[in-house]
Amino acid sequence: MTIAQNCQKILIVEDEGDMCLILEMILQKKNIEVDHVKKIAEAAEYLKNAVPDLIVFDNRLPDGMGVDFIPFVKRIYPQVRIIMISGKDGALKDFALDSGADLFLLKPFSRMELLRAVESLLYAQHHFSEDLSV
Repeated sequence: MTIAQNCQKILIVEDEGDMCLILEMILQKKNIEVDHVKKIAEAAEYLKNAVPDLIVFDNRLPDGMGVDFIPFVKRIYPQVRIIMISGKDGALKDFALDSGADLFLLKPFSRMELLRAVESLLYAQHHFSEDLSV
């Protein structure tokens, strides 16, 4: 199964409008529902009403560091997959993964890198859910 066969929901937490637009354009072509917020506080509010399959977190946000919000998300919603993206913090990778991120992408990343990352996490999540129902 590919992500194109099963509509998934992704939350993008990114304050740069151009980057968010690019992410949305790439992901919406793959039958993925995309929501977007610009701040950690907005992500927390969003998560009170909806639970996405995957969150793409930028690290440097207007109200804090995305990496600091990862443990909160994983504690409340352990099934949610997280991709941490960062343009300036390559050294952040190990900390992000130790905090609960499933993948780390250093900006700039290619369209194919993003799609492979998203598909691998959404497929793994769907496959895991199927295994639980058996």
